[in-house]
Amino acid sequence: MSRIIGIDLGTTNSCVAVFDSGSGPRVLAGSANRRTTPSVVAYTGERNSGDVLVGEKALRQAVTNPKRTVMGAKRLIGRKVNAKDVGWFARTAPFRIVSAPNGDAWVRVDDTPISPQEVASHVLRELRTQAEEALGEPVTRAVVTVPAYFDDSQRQATRDAGTIAGLDICRILNEPTAAALAYGAHRVRAGRRIVAVFDLGGGTFDISIMAVEDNVFEVLATNGDSALGGDDWDRVLIDHWVDSIFDEHRVDLTSDPVAMGRLKEAAEGAKRALSSERSASIQLPYLHAAHGPEPIHIERKITRDQFNALSADLVERLKAPCYGAMNDAGLVASDIEEVLLVGGMSRAPAVQAAVESIFEQTASKAANPDEVVALGAAAHAGILAGDDEEATLLDVAPHTIGIKVGSTGFAAIIKRNSMLPVREHKLFATNLDDQEFVEVEIYQGESDTITGNRKLGQVRLGGLPKGKAGTVRIKLMVTVDVESILSVKATELSTGKSAQVRITPSGGLSQDDLEEIVEKRRTEAMSIARPPEDD
Repeated sequence: MSRIIGIDLGTTNSCVAVFDSGSGPRVLAGSANRRTTPSVVAYTGERNSGDVLVGEKALRQAVTNPKRTVMGAKRLIGRKVNAKDVGWFARTAPFRIVSAPNGDAWVRVDDTPISPQEVASHVLRELRTQAEEALGEPVTRAVVTVPAYFDDSQRQATRDAGTIAGLDICRILNEPTAAALAYGAHRVRAGRRIVAVFDLGGGTFDISIMAVEDNVFEVLATNGDSALGGDDWDRVLIDHWVDSIFDEHRVDLTSDPVAMGRLKEAAEGAKRALSSERSASIQLPYLHAAHGPEPIHIERKITRDQFNALSADLVERLKAPCYGAMNDAGLVASDIEEVLLVGGMSRAPAVQAAVESIFEQTASKAANPDEVVALGAAAHAGILAGDDEEATLLDVAPHTIGIKVGSTGFAAIIKRNSMLPVREHKLFATNLDDQEFVEVEIYQGESDTITGNRKLGQVRLGGLPKGKAGTVRIKLMVTVDVESILSVKATELSTGKSAQVRITPSGGLSQDDLEEIVEKRRTEAMSIARPPEDD
């Protein structure tokens, strides 16, 4: 059996690690000893190059090839195109975001629509290749992490990306749980400890409260915002500069993909600089050439105080999930012994100040926030492979799962923060004579109505026996496994015979879609590898 690698598939950067018996998890560095890989994919259109650049190579040409360079695909994976945050992402992204036939958010490169799963698969394949080169052996299995607040659709989409990349994903692991494992929260001292994992990455925010005792990691509550991350801090800088340029030159740069790509790059650099410096400057000559007789050159200085003022509402959004998680766990700040920081955006001074205010303590900075999640994934891979000491991870359901009742009502079946795995059931009866099937719509969310929740899919229960209305009863069994993946089973109670269940997803790639993409990748790989024929 091949070794199991651990992958942190991030919004901005991704990382791969492996567990070595005796020495523990380690990051597998890529070219030029780079320990993280930019989650960037560029479509070159050059057939003999494989058509795709990934990572640093893609990032280097992003400004000159903005419409074909996709970054931040994790913000789109498993999402609908009409989601509010997808809308603003589409406004500032230099590449096009379009609707798939099922309403999913896809990207369009030239005239070709591409799913975020396909984009992410290129990053996963790059990490897989990186691991194979470092280990000197084939790699086909991986533990892949996702934000704890990812819903069922986003988790399924991540697993599909792994399938396209030729990886058998042994486990989908929540990022905060992986981070706590890598931090060694279970080795600090004996006895029960309560820790909080504050995970603010490039596109998502998670907060998890967990109890650690005797090598058992028990998540007590999780909360977060799957549409809040470092990209949003970049956006406030970009919007600030776009507005100032419009006021000065009456030019809207949002219609210029090259200019927006350069502003994005400048915003990321300024944001990083402001984590350690009091001010940062950008210089962008020839930012926009089509402006009367003279091109637009800009030079701007931004102070940390100005940046904090522009992003104050983003910092404020961090508070409610943290207080919500503590409330769900039945705890207050003084009950929490340690706060662990994860994700590159957690380096920001304003974010760290907010964490200190919320939890009334200075957070731990003992681990590299860019690598700790991948190291935790590798540690769990070592457990799965039997190479590491046994540690038990007990996670919770991040969202409430329920069904549609009446025209817009929502009836919860599995409550948020239920310990995983969890299984609950709901009883139904037919409402028509000789009814042959029933259809049940499954939703996820915390609202009392379906309009405030997300539809996961529709379950059709067929093959029902004939009978008067109300006499045929069906038990709908809903299960969420340790990876927060949802499954449904139905049983007709009068006979004890299981009814046919067909889940029709409201989004994502179908099995036929997956097989078609995998076959296409295989054909393209063979075509590129085949030497040209002699004339």
